[in-house]
Amino acid sequence: MIEAAKIWNEPNNKSHWDILIDPDWAMFASLVMAACRAIRSAHPTLPRVLGGISPIDPAFMRNMQARGVLDHVEAVAVHGFPLDWNLWQIGEWPAKLAEIKAVTSHPIWVTEVGASSFGAEEVQAWGLSRTAELLIGRAPRIHWYSLYDLPSTWEATTRHKEAEGSSYYRHFHMGLLREDGTPKVAADLFGRYAPAMGLCQWFHYEDHRLNDAVRWMRRLGLTHLRTGLSWADSFRPNALDWFDRQMDALAEFQVTVTFCFTPEHRGLEPHHTSPPHDVNEFADFCALMIERYCAKTGLAPSAAPRLPIREPTCAP
Repeated sequence: MIEAAKIWNEPNNKSHWDILIDPDWAMFASLVMAACRAIRSAHPTLPRVLGGISPIDPAFMRNMQARGVLDHVEAVAVHGFPLDWNLWQIGEWPAKLAEIKAVTSHPIWVTEVGASSFGAEEVQAWGLSRTAELLIGRAPRIHWYSLYDLPSTWEATTRHKEAEGSSYYRHFHMGLLREDGTPKVAADLFGRYAPAMGLCQWFHYEDHRLNDAVRWMRRLGLTHLRTGLSWADSFRPNALDWFDRQMDALAEFQVTVTFCFTPEHRGLEPHHTSPPHDVNEFADFCALMIERYCAKTGLAPSAAPRLPIREPTCAP
């Protein structure tokens, strides 16, 4: 079932939003507000999440607040990977959350947190346990990234690819499961923390791992899942058929669906990080997806928003 709609992924990270085109995030703010208005028109109570910032930067959040973005969302999200990419230690998680709490009264969701097994599986397993200790009870949603390792034949979503050295290759070792689907040490630990800890798993267009992923998530006792529906993918052949299969397969979980990625022919630059020519095209995509998949899968009971109106049924 749909639990929440999350607008974009790591907008203050240049690998996901072109900050050379939009250095003060004015265009991003317009995109979020347009999408949030469209989602609210499509569904009167579905929680909307600003997501998920990386780095965790209170100045960016103040920027969004000043532009009126926070008036259009019910929660904000942060991402953190202190064992792999961030320049802070894992024990600083409570302080990082406090930095954002000082800026906004909205709930703070941790919609991506993880540790790679690049150096050793035991490091990842320790990172999972320590993360759970630090975050469970401090954030209403925690999504561990990820279930699967990124296949070695795919590309990670970064700017400079292999030129980033080990930072790039760590992207391929974030899963609880290896590329071939066999479990790592951390997979045996995850069940201790579910359902308090959910998962973030991106599914690529016609992803061959979808059905096996569902079986593994059931086995792990998962309740909450974050995934994405790509605006760019919506222009592929038979895109709606793929979206239907994906969302039908995931219907038993409480899904935070992330909307992001600009189609090359709709951007100011031909790249998925580019601001679009028309933010309303993105907003229309978000509304269409909410209308379609709330009707098909329902609205998760735990997604009750902080709004002074009665929550309607989302059944067909």
